[in-house]
Amino acid sequence: MTIEIDTPAIASQNQSFLDPRRVEMFAPKGFPLVRPGEPLLPLILNNLRKNRLTLHDNDIVVVTQKIVSKSENRYVPLDSIEVSARARAIAEKCNKDERIVEMVVRESERIVCCARDVLIVRHRLGYVSANAGIDRSNIDAGESQILLLPENPDRSASELRRGILTACGATVGVLIVDSFGRPWRLGTCGVCIGSAGIVALNDYRGQTDLTGRTLEVTEIAQADEIAAAASALMGPSIQGAPVVIVRGIDFSGDGTAADLIRPADQDKFL
Repeated sequence: MTIEIDTPAIASQNQSFLDPRRVEMFAPKGFPLVRPGEPLLPLILNNLRKNRLTLHDNDIVVVTQKIVSKSENRYVPLDSIEVSARARAIAEKCNKDERIVEMVVRESERIVCCARDVLIVRHRLGYVSANAGIDRSNIDAGESQILLLPENPDRSASELRRGILTACGATVGVLIVDSFGRPWRLGTCGVCIGSAGIVALNDYRGQTDLTGRTLEVTEIAQADEIAAAASALMGPSIQGAPVVIVRGIDFSGDGTAADLIRPADQDKFL
């Protein structure tokens, strides 16, 4: 699958809009199921080769959290979990499996909302999401084990980026994405939870707009924007397209997904 979007180049008052920029996204077909602990880099490179795709400098390789977690063997057998009294009480209130709630509590720094069928937390890495990102869909033996988020998604993205550079000489950006719900909005949306080689948060404060007015608060979460675009091509979990190559967006530079986390003391809603 390929999406091509022609967008006008941003021009100054003395420029015309004659040279379009093109953004392309490729979702290679036939990506295999990832076994626990299986290295991810060879799977990605072999899949690209089978689809006759070559990575270029400044490409962005977007991968789902799930295949990263599988590769890092972030599985937890449900029967190995010792449930605390706190988790048992929370599980009763939110009507969830107390073993899963125990792992949510361990992976989180605070509970944001606990109500029937709803458990929203602030993950230890700062993400606010349902169930600390813990999942049971599309995993082997999903009735007897669960899958946690990667231990350190920014580190995982950085390691994958270095591996790609070593293997094929391409200097790329890497994003690890997950699907989060959003306040006041129905449905989930792709967001960046791990990033390397990309300016994840672009700060425009102090620059001027087209009328010469100084921007005071404008910060763009461009890693999230790329994650959402790639997720549209990945489709739902039943579609089986966990890797997308984005070409034509040059946001290369230093930055991590941690840059996108609003400090808790600045959050007006938690």
